[in-house]
Amino acid sequence: MAVNLGGVELKNPVTTAAGTYGFGWQFEGFYDVSCLGAITTKGCANKPWPGNAAPRMCDVTSGVMNSVGLQNPGVRGLVNQAGEYLEKLSERGCKVICQVAGHSPEEYVEAVELFEELAPWAAALEINISCPNISAGGAAIGSTPEGAASVISAVRDRTKRPLLVKLAPANVVEVSRALEAAGADALSVINSIPAMAIDVNTRHSKLSRPTGGLSGPCLHNIAVRMVWEVAQAVKLPINGVGGIMTWEDAAEFILAGATSVSVGVANLINPDTAPKVLEGLAQWVSDQGADDINDLIGAFEC
Repeated sequence: MAVNLGGVELKNPVTTAAGTYGFGWQFEGFYDVSCLGAITTKGCANKPWPGNAAPRMCDVTSGVMNSVGLQNPGVRGLVNQAGEYLEKLSERGCKVICQVAGHSPEEYVEAVELFEELAPWAAALEINISCPNISAGGAAIGSTPEGAASVISAVRDRTKRPLLVKLAPANVVEVSRALEAAGADALSVINSIPAMAIDVNTRHSKLSRPTGGLSGPCLHNIAVRMVWEVAQAVKLPINGVGGIMTWEDAAEFILAGATSVSVGVANLINPDTAPKVLEGLAQWVSDQGADDINDLIGAFEC
């Protein structure tokens, strides 16, 4: 079940998606978190972000919308709050991937430098390029190949750790090629999809903002398609993200070309989903007559 995600050696391909898993310790009461290949911590920036006003989450058909606004305590806050736990988790065999947030290449650089200084236990950094670029009017900084590459080019020489990049669900093939050229080590495909939910009685948004990010099973098959498209376009390993509720969902990502998978919204619905997905994947590998899950990566037959 071991895989290599862009230089991160994982004992199995099951990880968690940033923003749905806190800093890991919150799930220890449900199962032994160290059974997973890795966890991805909530995205943190160079300084604390307050996030958006409430309400900032709502249920929609077959999914969840959020406008949390990447509230986070900053890198220093993360280390102060959870650094000791995360270091011990790493020692227990579960890799820790820290997500990095920012509004500009300069903010990403500052955050990466803080992780370099304060978090030696982090196995890799996941750069979230879906953050709004304030200087560009609030559009996701990674929505264009040029914007995405500018971030990775800025941070690449600031760390020797593997750099994963969390893709916005737009122009994924072109952006992936630009990221490969800029020095990314792996890609997480995809982030939430911009959407709207309107309360027909009040005529207002169900969130405090007009739009939010849509996550959950309703976008799973879109994410599978994008993973497949990216796998055809670049040689980088892919972490498949989007609507995984069962091991079958995870297996779809593997067949489409993902090396690993991240459980996201399901963590909020059934906290022990991730180990159940791991158990199911292991049985699936055996049932497929394979000796190694790597033999099934990209094994989709049209």
